[in-house]
Amino acid sequence: MNFEQIRKNNEAWIAEKLALDPDYFANLSKGQTPDTLYIGCSDSRVTAEDLMGAKPGEVFIHRNVANMVISIDLNVMSVLNYAVRHLKVNNIVVCGHYACGGVKAAMQSQDLGLLNPWLRNIRDVYRLHKDELNCIVDLDKRYDRLVELNVQEQCVNLIKTAAVQQAYKERGLQVYGWVFDIHSGKLIDLRIDFPKILTDIMEIYKLD
Repeated sequence: MNFEQIRKNNEAWIAEKLALDPDYFANLSKGQTPDTLYIGCSDSRVTAEDLMGAKPGEVFIHRNVANMVISIDLNVMSVLNYAVRHLKVNNIVVCGHYACGGVKAAMQSQDLGLLNPWLRNIRDVYRLHKDELNCIVDLDKRYDRLVELNVQEQCVNLIKTAAVQQAYKERGLQVYGWVFDIHSGKLIDLRIDFPKILTDIMEIYKLD
């Protein structure tokens, strides 16, 4: 991408916003009150605001390779705690997407160097669901299903955290799992059953 063009695009964007609302940037600078935390993939084809039709200030966003929620990743945990405990979001979305390069890489028997520890978390999802996945003969469909199961397990990882458990108890915070179908543009709701998952894991993971 031409960086001189980026500068021109920025100037045009500023002019467009000010033409519609002279106070646009003055209001934007006053702070944020997002209702939703979105955890998505870093893939350049998948932009959270475009998918949801969201405006600036409506969604707090974190992105990483394959939309992972890993308990020892200080980045995602910092975002989670800030969003839940300080911004007081009421919804958390984990959004994966079909044709995810991170998920596909985790399906390969290949040494990928520094990526290995990160991808191991996706391979753990495969291990948890290997009976179901290995029954899917079509590799593309197996790949799609692993994308869905990875989203599901990252939602479970969210529900394991003290911040989410406390916010659910205090104000009914909800967790959602979505998959973006990159072939059609549709968002697919995996219908994560937050209360059931919470009940199932509380014996071990209760922290509030």
